Amino acid sequence: KGDWTAVTILLGATPFTTDLMRHLSRLDIHPMMDAIWLESYRDERESSGRVVVRADLSRSIKGRGVLLIDDVFDTGRTLAFARQHLLTKGAREVVSCVLARKPKAPREGLDAFAYDAPDRYLVGYGMDDAGLYRGLPYLGAIPDGA
Repeated sequence: KGDWTAVTILLGATPFTTDLMRHLSRLDIHPMMDAIWLESYRDERESSGRVVVRADLSRSIKGRGVLLIDDVFDTGRTLAFARQHLLTKGAREVVSCVLARKPKAPREGLDAFAYDAPDRYLVGYGMDDAGLYRGLPYLGAIPDGA
């Protein structure tokens, strides 16, 4: 109920967000859409442990519900940071949704996910390895040790 904004976390969640927005429109649900560019991996396969805002929202979310969309839920750090950031900006509530949940991910801090992913480094469908493989039309995993 009420006004909602779908906020995608750039860059990895872009294809998932596009498909999710198409599905919502078929249900006659039309939230505004915005994006926030958060970074914690840089070009590494492990998170730095620090989330940095590279680019913030372009519209006000004051008093609006926010559907926060990301690619992978692993440590929960990025979503927790984003949730607090959006609440500080005046969001009425923040509901989170991700494409893939890793097996060691915390069981709290996430509202919905599309599927359980293997404990591997994922690429494709928007996710990258140092900038490579984002455009793969499928989700894959980098072999261990590669």
